[in-house]
Amino acid sequence: MRYFQIAIILLITSNVPAQKKETVQWINENLIEIEDAHTESRLEIFDNNVPKQFSNAKIFGFGEATHHGKEFFNIKTKFFKYLVLKKNVKAFLMEESYPAESGINEWISGGKGNPETIATNFSIVPWRTKEVVNLLKWMRNYNLNKSKNEQIHFYGIDIQYVGGINKKIRDFVKNHKIEINESLLSVVDRCADKKVDYNASTDWADRNIPELEKVKKIILGSQSSSSSETKDILRALDYLIGYTFYVQNHKSQVRDLKMFENAKYIIDNLTTNGKAFIWAHNEHINNLEMLSYGSGWTNLGARLKKQYKDKYYSVGFDFGIGNLRGYVVEKNQPNHWEVFSLRQPYKKTYSATLLEADKDIYFISLNQAKDDSIDFFDKKEKQLILGGAGYNPKNYHLIKKKFCEMYDGLIFIKKISVPDYNLDQI
Repeated sequence: MRYFQIAIILLITSNVPAQKKETVQWINENLIEIEDAHTESRLEIFDNNVPKQFSNAKIFGFGEATHHGKEFFNIKTKFFKYLVLKKNVKAFLMEESYPAESGINEWISGGKGNPETIATNFSIVPWRTKEVVNLLKWMRNYNLNKSKNEQIHFYGIDIQYVGGINKKIRDFVKNHKIEINESLLSVVDRCADKKVDYNASTDWADRNIPELEKVKKIILGSQSSSSSETKDILRALDYLIGYTFYVQNHKSQVRDLKMFENAKYIIDNLTTNGKAFIWAHNEHINNLEMLSYGSGWTNLGARLKKQYKDKYYSVGFDFGIGNLRGYVVEKNQPNHWEVFSLRQPYKKTYSATLLEADKDIYFISLNQAKDDSIDFFDKKEKQLILGGAGYNPKNYHLIKKKFCEMYDGLIFIKKISVPDYNLDQI
Protein backbone atom coordinates (compact mmCIF):
# COMPACT_ATOMS: atom_id res chain seq x y z
CA MET A 1 0.00 0.00 0.00
CA ARG A 2 2.83 2.38 0.87
CA TYR A 3 4.54 1.77 -2.50
CA PHE A 4 1.26 2.44 -4.25
CA GLN A 5 0.91 5.80 -2.44
CA ILE A 6 4.47 6.76 -3.35
CA ALA A 7 3.80 5.88 -6.98
CA ILE A 8 0.69 8.10 -7.03
CA ILE A 9 2.63 11.01 -5.48
CA LEU A 10 5.43 10.62 -8.05
CA LEU A 11 2.91 10.50 -10.87
CA ILE A 12 1.22 13.71 -9.67
CA THR A 13 4.45 15.65 -9.05
CA SER A 14 5.95 14.57 -12.38
CA ASN A 15 2.88 15.93 -14.14
CA VAL A 16 3.27 19.44 -12.63
CA PRO A 17 6.19 20.56 -14.87
CA ALA A 18 4.28 19.38 -17.94
CA GLN A 19 1.19 21.37 -16.94
CA LYS A 20 3.32 24.44 -16.30
CA LYS A 21 4.99 24.06 -19.71
CA GLU A 22 1.59 23.86 -21.40
CA THR A 23 0.42 26.96 -19.54
CA VAL A 24 3.48 28.97 -20.53
CA GLN A 25 3.06 27.81 -24.11
CA TRP A 26 -0.58 28.98 -24.12
CA ILE A 27 0.46 32.33 -22.65
CA ASN A 28 3.15 32.82 -25.30
CA GLU A 29 0.69 31.99 -28.07
CA ASN A 30 -2.11 34.22 -26.77
CA LEU A 31 -0.50 37.15 -24.99
CA ILE A 32 -0.68 40.66 -26.42
CA GLU A 33 2.71 42.29 -26.02
CA ILE A 34 2.95 45.76 -24.55
CA GLU A 35 6.00 47.21 -26.23
CA ASP A 36 7.39 49.13 -23.26
CA ALA A 37 6.49 51.12 -20.16
CA HIS A 38 7.24 54.52 -21.70
CA THR A 39 4.25 56.84 -21.55
CA GLU A 40 5.07 58.58 -24.83
CA SER A 41 4.89 55.43 -26.96
CA ARG A 42 1.63 54.06 -28.33
CA LEU A 43 -0.06 50.71 -27.74
CA GLU A 44 0.27 49.65 -31.36
CA ILE A 45 0.29 45.87 -30.86
CA PHE A 46 -2.65 46.06 -28.47
CA ASP A 47 -4.54 48.32 -30.86
CA ASN A 48 -4.23 45.67 -33.57
CA ASN A 49 -5.37 42.87 -31.24
CA VAL A 50 -7.99 44.44 -28.97
CA PRO A 51 -10.07 41.77 -27.19
CA LYS A 52 -13.74 41.96 -28.14
CA GLN A 53 -14.90 42.39 -24.54
CA PHE A 54 -12.47 45.28 -24.04
CA SER A 55 -13.63 46.92 -27.24
CA ASN A 56 -17.30 46.68 -26.21
CA ALA A 57 -16.78 48.05 -22.69
CA LYS A 58 -17.40 51.63 -21.55
CA ILE A 59 -16.03 51.63 -18.01
CA PHE A 60 -12.46 50.49 -17.45
CA GLY A 61 -11.02 49.66 -14.02
CA PHE A 62 -7.21 49.53 -13.98
CA GLY A 63 -5.58 48.19 -10.84
CA GLU A 64 -2.10 47.79 -9.41
CA ALA A 65 -0.54 45.17 -7.16
CA THR A 66 1.19 47.90 -5.14
CA HIS A 67 0.61 51.65 -4.83
CA HIS A 68 4.36 52.10 -5.35
CA GLY A 69 5.04 50.74 -8.85
CA LYS A 70 6.45 53.04 -11.53
CA GLU A 71 5.58 50.68 -14.37
CA PHE A 72 2.01 50.23 -13.10
CA PHE A 73 1.54 54.01 -13.20
CA ASN A 74 3.12 54.41 -16.63
CA ILE A 75 1.21 51.58 -18.27
CA LYS A 76 -2.06 52.81 -16.81
CA THR A 77 -1.18 56.21 -18.25
CA LYS A 78 -0.62 54.63 -21.68
CA PHE A 79 -4.02 52.93 -21.54
CA PHE A 80 -5.80 56.06 -20.35
CA LYS A 81 -4.34 58.03 -23.26
CA TYR A 82 -5.36 55.23 -25.61
CA LEU A 83 -8.93 55.23 -24.29
CA VAL A 84 -9.20 59.01 -24.52
CA LEU A 85 -8.01 59.05 -28.13
CA LYS A 86 -9.66 55.85 -29.34
CA LYS A 87 -12.80 55.51 -27.20
CA ASN A 88 -13.59 59.11 -26.24
CA VAL A 89 -13.23 58.41 -22.50
CA LYS A 90 -13.13 61.80 -20.73
CA ALA A 91 -13.86 60.93 -17.08
CA PHE A 92 -10.85 59.98 -14.96
CA LEU A 93 -11.95 58.48 -11.62
CA MET A 94 -9.32 57.85 -8.98
CA GLU A 95 -8.94 56.20 -5.58
CA GLU A 96 -8.71 59.70 -4.18
CA SER A 97 -10.75 62.25 -2.26
CA TYR A 98 -13.43 64.68 -3.39
CA PRO A 99 -11.47 67.67 -1.98
CA ALA A 100 -8.65 66.90 -4.44
CA GLU A 101 -10.88 67.60 -7.43
CA SER A 102 -11.25 71.35 -7.62
CA GLY A 103 -7.54 72.23 -7.61
CA ILE A 104 -6.65 69.47 -10.07
CA ASN A 105 -9.52 70.25 -12.44
CA GLU A 106 -8.67 73.94 -12.38
CA TRP A 107 -5.07 73.13 -13.33
CA ILE A 108 -5.78 70.56 -16.05
CA SER A 109 -8.27 73.03 -17.54
CA GLY A 110 -5.45 75.55 -17.98
CA GLY A 111 -5.63 77.29 -14.60
CA LYS A 112 -2.98 78.39 -12.15
CA GLY A 113 -0.57 76.17 -10.32
CA ASN A 114 2.54 74.09 -10.87
CA PRO A 115 3.34 70.37 -10.63
CA GLU A 116 4.59 70.52 -7.04
CA THR A 117 1.54 72.34 -5.69
CA ILE A 118 -0.86 70.26 -7.78
CA ALA A 119 0.59 67.06 -6.28
CA THR A 120 -0.19 68.32 -2.77
CA ASN A 121 -3.90 68.16 -3.67
CA PHE A 122 -3.68 64.37 -3.38
CA SER A 123 -4.68 63.05 0.02
CA ILE A 124 -3.11 59.69 -0.84
CA VAL A 125 0.65 60.20 -0.70
CA PRO A 126 1.64 57.49 -3.26
CA TRP A 127 0.06 59.63 -6.00
CA ARG A 128 2.52 62.47 -5.35
CA THR A 129 4.92 61.19 -7.98
CA LYS A 130 6.37 62.43 -11.22
CA GLU A 131 4.55 59.64 -13.09
CA VAL A 132 1.10 60.74 -11.88
CA VAL A 133 1.80 64.47 -12.27
CA ASN A 134 3.06 63.85 -15.81
CA LEU A 135 -0.32 62.26 -16.55
CA LEU A 136 -2.04 65.40 -15.23
CA LYS A 137 0.25 67.49 -17.45
CA TRP A 138 -0.88 65.43 -20.45
CA MET A 139 -4.52 66.02 -19.46
CA ARG A 140 -3.82 69.77 -19.24
CA ASN A 141 -2.24 69.82 -22.70
CA TYR A 142 -5.09 67.75 -24.13
CA ASN A 143 -7.70 70.10 -22.67
CA LEU A 144 -6.22 73.24 -24.22
CA ASN A 145 -8.57 74.94 -26.71
CA LYS A 146 -11.34 72.41 -26.04
CA SER A 147 -14.83 73.18 -24.78
CA LYS A 148 -15.79 72.07 -21.27
CA ASN A 149 -17.78 69.12 -22.65
CA GLU A 150 -14.78 67.96 -24.66
CA GLN A 151 -12.30 68.22 -21.80
CA ILE A 152 -11.02 65.48 -19.51
CA HIS A 153 -12.35 65.79 -15.96
CA PHE A 154 -10.77 64.43 -12.81
CA TYR A 155 -12.95 62.89 -10.08
CA GLY A 156 -12.12 61.50 -6.65
CA ILE A 157 -14.33 58.61 -5.53
CA ASP A 158 -12.81 57.69 -2.16
CA ILE A 159 -14.33 58.81 1.15
CA GLN A 160 -11.38 58.44 3.53
CA TYR A 161 -10.64 62.18 3.54
CA VAL A 162 -13.15 65.06 3.54
CA GLY A 163 -11.06 67.94 4.88
CA GLY A 164 -12.33 71.34 3.70
CA ILE A 165 -15.78 70.17 2.61
CA ASN A 166 -17.30 72.07 5.53
CA LYS A 167 -15.76 75.36 4.33
CA LYS A 168 -17.04 74.71 0.82
CA ILE A 169 -20.56 74.15 2.17
CA ARG A 170 -20.39 77.23 4.41
CA ASP A 171 -19.21 79.40 1.49
CA PHE A 172 -22.05 78.13 -0.68
CA VAL A 173 -24.63 78.83 2.04
CA LYS A 174 -23.23 82.34 2.61
CA ASN A 175 -22.95 83.24 -1.08
CA HIS A 176 -26.51 82.15 -1.79
CA LYS A 177 -27.92 83.63 1.43
CA ILE A 178 -29.44 80.31 2.51
CA GLU A 179 -30.88 80.33 6.02
CA ILE A 180 -29.37 77.40 7.90
CA ASN A 181 -29.10 77.34 11.67
CA GLU A 182 -25.52 77.66 12.95
CA SER A 183 -26.01 74.51 15.02
CA LEU A 184 -26.51 72.52 11.80
CA LEU A 185 -23.44 74.07 10.19
CA SER A 186 -21.47 73.18 13.31
CA VAL A 187 -22.44 69.54 12.69
CA VAL A 188 -20.98 69.89 9.18
CA ASP A 189 -17.75 71.19 10.74
CA ARG A 190 -17.55 68.39 13.29
CA CYS A 191 -18.16 65.69 10.69
CA ALA A 192 -15.50 67.08 8.36
CA ASP A 193 -12.95 67.23 11.19
CA LYS A 194 -13.78 63.84 12.74
CA LYS A 195 -11.04 61.22 12.58
CA VAL A 196 -11.67 57.51 12.16
CA ASP A 197 -10.76 55.45 15.20
CA TYR A 198 -10.41 51.93 13.81
CA ASN A 199 -10.21 50.42 17.29
CA ALA A 200 -13.38 51.94 18.72
CA SER A 201 -17.12 51.50 18.27
CA THR A 202 -19.33 54.58 18.05
CA ASP A 203 -22.81 55.83 17.18
CA TRP A 204 -21.34 58.83 15.34
CA ALA A 205 -23.29 58.24 12.12
CA ASP A 206 -26.57 57.60 13.91
CA ARG A 207 -26.28 60.94 15.70
CA ASN A 208 -24.98 63.10 12.87
CA ILE A 209 -26.29 61.85 9.52
CA PRO A 210 -29.89 62.98 10.28
CA GLU A 211 -28.52 66.50 10.88
CA LEU A 212 -26.53 66.43 7.63
CA GLU A 213 -29.66 65.30 5.79
CA LYS A 214 -31.45 68.39 7.18
CA VAL A 215 -28.74 70.60 5.66
CA LYS A 216 -29.17 68.82 2.35
CA LYS A 217 -32.95 69.23 2.44
CA ILE A 218 -32.68 72.98 3.15
CA ILE A 219 -30.25 73.49 0.25
CA LEU A 220 -32.50 71.48 -2.08
CA GLY A 221 -35.49 73.57 -1.02
CA SER A 222 -33.74 76.86 -1.64
CA GLN A 223 -31.79 76.21 -4.85
CA SER A 224 -32.37 74.81 -8.31
CA SER A 225 -31.10 71.23 -8.16
CA SER A 226 -30.30 71.38 -11.87
CA SER A 227 -27.59 74.06 -11.55
CA SER A 228 -24.04 72.71 -11.75
CA GLU A 229 -22.99 74.56 -8.58
CA THR A 230 -25.88 73.08 -6.57
CA LYS A 231 -25.20 69.60 -7.95
CA ASP A 232 -21.59 69.93 -6.86
CA ILE A 233 -22.41 71.05 -3.31
CA LEU A 234 -24.97 68.27 -2.93
CA ARG A 235 -22.33 65.83 -4.09
CA ALA A 236 -19.94 67.28 -1.48
CA LEU A 237 -22.59 66.69 1.17
CA ASP A 238 -23.07 63.10 -0.01
CA TYR A 239 -19.31 62.50 0.36
CA LEU A 240 -19.47 63.93 3.87
CA ILE A 241 -22.46 61.72 4.70
CA GLY A 242 -20.61 58.73 3.29
CA TYR A 243 -17.55 59.52 5.37
CA THR A 244 -19.68 60.00 8.49
CA PHE A 245 -21.20 56.56 7.92
CA TYR A 246 -17.67 55.15 7.47
CA VAL A 247 -16.52 56.66 10.79
CA GLN A 248 -19.10 54.46 12.53
CA ASN A 249 -18.80 51.48 10.16
CA HIS A 250 -15.08 51.50 9.36
CA LYS A 251 -14.85 48.35 7.27
CA SER A 252 -13.17 47.96 3.91
CA GLN A 253 -16.36 46.82 2.20
CA VAL A 254 -18.16 49.92 3.49
CA ARG A 255 -15.49 52.13 1.99
CA ASP A 256 -15.85 50.29 -1.33
CA LEU A 257 -19.65 50.60 -1.20
CA LYS A 258 -19.30 54.37 -0.91
CA MET A 259 -16.70 54.40 -3.70
CA PHE A 260 -19.18 52.55 -5.88
CA GLU A 261 -22.00 54.98 -5.07
CA ASN A 262 -19.75 57.90 -5.95
CA ALA A 263 -18.51 56.28 -9.17
CA LYS A 264 -22.04 55.39 -10.25
CA TYR A 265 -23.27 58.94 -9.71
CA ILE A 266 -20.37 60.35 -11.76
CA ILE A 267 -20.80 57.85 -14.61
CA ASP A 268 -24.59 58.22 -14.78
CA ASN A 269 -24.84 61.98 -14.22
CA LEU A 270 -21.57 63.76 -14.96
CA THR A 271 -20.39 62.06 -18.15
CA THR A 272 -21.95 62.68 -21.55
CA ASN A 273 -21.37 59.15 -22.83
CA GLY A 274 -21.29 56.92 -19.74
CA LYS A 275 -17.59 56.19 -20.25
CA ALA A 276 -14.97 56.30 -17.53
CA PHE A 277 -11.47 55.20 -16.55
CA ILE A 278 -10.95 54.14 -12.92
CA TRP A 279 -7.49 54.19 -11.32
CA ALA A 280 -7.28 52.20 -8.07
CA HIS A 281 -5.71 49.16 -6.42
CA ASN A 282 -6.32 45.61 -7.69
CA GLU A 283 -8.36 44.95 -4.56
CA HIS A 284 -10.81 47.70 -5.46
CA ILE A 285 -11.27 47.19 -9.20
CA ASN A 286 -11.49 43.40 -9.51
CA ASN A 287 -14.82 41.74 -10.32
CA LEU A 288 -15.31 39.77 -7.13
CA GLU A 289 -14.06 40.73 -3.69
CA MET A 290 -11.33 42.07 -1.48
CA LEU A 291 -8.61 39.96 0.11
CA SER A 292 -8.52 36.20 -0.31
CA TYR A 293 -10.77 34.19 -2.57
CA GLY A 294 -14.03 33.46 -0.77
CA SER A 295 -13.72 36.35 1.70
CA GLY A 296 -17.16 37.64 0.76
CA TRP A 297 -16.00 41.26 1.11
CA THR A 298 -17.78 42.84 -1.85
CA ASN A 299 -15.66 45.55 -3.43
CA LEU A 300 -16.07 48.45 -5.86
CA GLY A 301 -15.40 46.31 -8.94
CA ALA A 302 -17.92 43.62 -8.02
CA ARG A 303 -20.62 46.27 -7.64
CA LEU A 304 -19.64 47.87 -10.94
CA LYS A 305 -19.77 44.49 -12.67
CA LYS A 306 -23.21 43.78 -11.20
CA GLN A 307 -24.49 47.23 -12.19
CA TYR A 308 -22.96 47.60 -15.65
CA LYS A 309 -22.30 43.96 -16.56
CA ASP A 310 -20.05 43.64 -19.65
CA LYS A 311 -19.84 47.41 -19.96
CA TYR A 312 -17.39 47.24 -17.04
CA TYR A 313 -13.97 45.77 -17.85
CA SER A 314 -11.41 45.19 -15.09
CA VAL A 315 -7.67 44.94 -15.68
CA GLY A 316 -5.53 43.53 -12.87
CA PHE A 317 -1.75 43.80 -12.60
CA ASP A 318 0.88 41.34 -11.43
CA PHE A 319 4.67 41.34 -11.53
CA GLY A 320 7.66 39.05 -11.12
CA ILE A 321 10.63 40.81 -9.51
CA GLY A 322 11.96 44.29 -8.86
CA ASN A 323 12.48 47.04 -6.33
CA LEU A 324 9.65 47.59 -3.87
CA ARG A 325 9.10 50.57 -1.60
CA GLY A 326 7.92 49.96 1.95
CA TYR A 327 7.21 51.93 5.11
CA VAL A 328 9.36 50.66 7.96
CA VAL A 329 8.36 50.85 11.62
CA GLU A 330 11.07 49.74 14.04
CA LYS A 331 11.57 50.05 17.76
CA ASN A 332 13.87 52.89 18.83
CA GLN A 333 14.14 54.05 15.20
CA PRO A 334 12.27 56.82 13.36
CA ASN A 335 9.69 55.52 10.91
CA HIS A 336 10.96 55.73 7.35
CA TRP A 337 10.58 54.54 3.76
CA GLU A 338 12.99 51.95 2.41
CA VAL A 339 13.50 50.17 -0.91
CA PHE A 340 13.76 46.38 -0.95
CA SER A 341 14.78 44.11 -3.83
CA LEU A 342 12.68 41.08 -4.72
CA ARG A 343 14.95 38.87 -6.83
CA GLN A 344 12.53 36.03 -7.51
CA PRO A 345 8.78 35.45 -7.20
CA TYR A 346 7.41 33.71 -4.16
CA LYS A 347 6.64 30.01 -4.60
CA LYS A 348 3.16 28.87 -5.58
CA THR A 349 2.20 32.29 -6.92
CA TYR A 350 0.74 33.21 -10.28
CA SER A 351 3.82 35.31 -10.98
CA ALA A 352 6.17 32.32 -10.63
CA THR A 353 4.62 30.92 -13.83
CA LEU A 354 3.80 34.20 -15.58
CA LEU A 355 7.45 35.24 -15.30
CA GLU A 356 8.46 32.40 -17.65
CA ALA A 357 6.63 33.85 -20.67
CA ASP A 358 8.70 35.25 -23.51
CA LYS A 359 7.72 38.93 -23.27
CA ASP A 360 8.68 41.43 -20.59
CA ILE A 361 5.29 43.18 -20.46
CA TYR A 362 2.11 41.65 -21.78
CA PHE A 363 -1.67 41.62 -21.66
CA ILE A 364 -3.74 38.45 -21.23
CA SER A 365 -7.44 38.24 -21.95
CA LEU A 366 -8.77 36.15 -19.09
CA ASN A 367 -12.07 35.81 -20.93
CA GLN A 368 -10.15 34.00 -23.65
CA ALA A 369 -8.41 31.85 -21.05
CA LYS A 370 -11.84 30.80 -19.78
CA ASP A 371 -13.04 30.09 -23.30
CA ASP A 372 -9.95 27.94 -23.90
CA SER A 373 -10.43 26.16 -20.54
CA ILE A 374 -6.97 27.08 -19.26
CA ASP A 375 -7.01 25.58 -15.77
CA PHE A 376 -4.09 27.68 -14.51
CA PHE A 377 -6.15 30.88 -14.20
CA ASP A 378 -9.05 28.98 -12.62
CA LYS A 379 -6.95 27.64 -9.73
CA LYS A 380 -6.55 29.34 -6.39
CA GLU A 381 -2.99 30.63 -6.55
CA LYS A 382 -1.30 33.28 -4.47
CA GLN A 383 -0.65 36.89 -5.42
CA LEU A 384 1.51 39.43 -3.62
CA ILE A 385 -0.83 42.25 -2.57
CA LEU A 386 0.68 45.48 -1.23
CA GLY A 387 -1.31 48.48 -0.02
CA GLY A 388 -0.42 52.02 0.98
CA ALA A 389 2.40 50.96 3.29
CA GLY A 390 4.08 49.07 0.45
CA TYR A 391 6.33 46.06 0.93
CA ASN A 392 7.74 44.67 4.14
CA PRO A 393 9.91 41.55 3.72
CA LYS A 394 8.98 40.51 7.27
CA ASN A 395 5.26 41.03 6.84
CA TYR A 396 4.15 40.62 3.25
CA HIS A 397 0.70 39.58 2.07
CA LEU A 398 0.34 36.55 -0.19
CA ILE A 399 -3.36 36.16 -0.85
CA LYS A 400 -5.09 33.36 -2.74
CA LYS A 401 -7.04 34.37 -5.83
CA LYS A 402 -8.71 32.94 -8.90
CA PHE A 403 -7.57 35.27 -11.63
CA CYS A 404 -10.24 34.14 -14.10
CA GLU A 405 -12.93 35.30 -11.67
CA MET A 406 -11.14 38.40 -10.42
CA TYR A 407 -10.32 40.17 -13.68
CA ASP A 408 -11.35 40.42 -17.32
CA GLY A 409 -7.80 41.19 -18.38
CA LEU A 410 -4.37 40.87 -16.78
CA ILE A 411 -1.20 42.89 -17.38
CA PHE A 412 2.01 41.21 -16.27
CA ILE A 413 5.29 43.08 -15.84
CA LYS A 414 8.42 41.04 -15.30
CA LYS A 415 10.32 43.74 -13.41
CA ILE A 416 9.02 46.80 -11.59
CA SER A 417 10.72 49.76 -9.96
CA VAL A 418 9.98 52.60 -7.55
CA PRO A 419 8.21 55.75 -8.79
CA ASP A 420 9.98 59.12 -8.92
CA TYR A 421 9.00 61.39 -6.02
CA ASN A 422 11.27 64.27 -7.08
CA LEU A 423 8.69 66.75 -8.37
CA ASP A 424 10.86 69.86 -8.44
CA GLN A 425 12.46 68.74 -11.72
CA ILE A 426 9.27 68.40 -13.77
